[in-house]
Amino acid sequence: MNSTFDWSLIRAFLAALDQGSLLGAARALGTTQPTVGRHIAELESQLGAVLFERTGRGLLPSDLALRLADAARAMESSAHQLARQASGAETAVSGTVRITASQPVACFVMPGVLAQMRQALPDVQVELVASNAVSNLLRREADIALRMVQPDQSSLVAKRIARVTIGAYAHRDYLRRRGTPRVPTDLLSHELVGTDRDEALLRGFASFGYTVGPEAFALRTDDLVAYWEAVRAGLGVGFVADYLARTDSGLVPVLPMIKVPPLPVWLTVHREIRTNRRIRAVYDFLSQAVPRAF
Repeated sequence: MNSTFDWSLIRAFLAALDQGSLLGAARALGTTQPTVGRHIAELESQLGAVLFERTGRGLLPSDLALRLADAARAMESSAHQLARQASGAETAVSGTVRITASQPVACFVMPGVLAQMRQALPDVQVELVASNAVSNLLRREADIALRMVQPDQSSLVAKRIARVTIGAYAHRDYLRRRGTPRVPTDLLSHELVGTDRDEALLRGFASFGYTVGPEAFALRTDDLVAYWEAVRAGLGVGFVADYLARTDSGLVPVLPMIKVPPLPVWLTVHREIRTNRRIRAVYDFLSQAVPRAF
């Protein structure tokens, strides 16, 4: 057995272990399925043992793979720490910063903010990741994150910079067609736009004493941009962020007595990366510009 491993082989091993398939691992690593397959095969050859059983449903890790997982993750952590320290040693306010935010924030808030930042930091390029998943800053999936949940890792620095208020809205065309709900119980006889797997709206109705099921919603989607566009199209009454509603004069607020708890906006960065002048400059700019966008 060769005791020296190419780091790319370990990355492929961990991605395959986490994703459960070569295709999922390739997507996570931004490479191709054959490349991941070759890396896994090469690592198995070096170890002289099988790490995964190929099944019709994906990859089934062997006992050896499960035993090696902790050591491999320790290698991954060390590699990322080295990268963060090297990144923190950079001094120039230039280069690329990777920012992640939820779909609505990335699509409707960040373009304007980044246009302003382009004037202030012209030598900084941005990679914008629009995703509702919480990216792992510890693994360098992003340098800076804008999220509605506070991270609990001690090595991350989070600053609450804004809050998102939410209300019930419908397009004026829908209200002309179906009438305006006056009290919360009126919603039960209206077309509603809801979420699919996210049960927050169901819990919200339950908190008002109304037990409703998924069938109460004319459209259910967890894609927040699709949700927004459905309300704009007049499909029904939905709950959307006030900052979005202000961008469309066709939307009308309804049922102001329904108080939806606002969502905090957290600006998050890795503690070590804050010593990087480039990332610190972007972090400081966003902490000032993003609140004004909400």
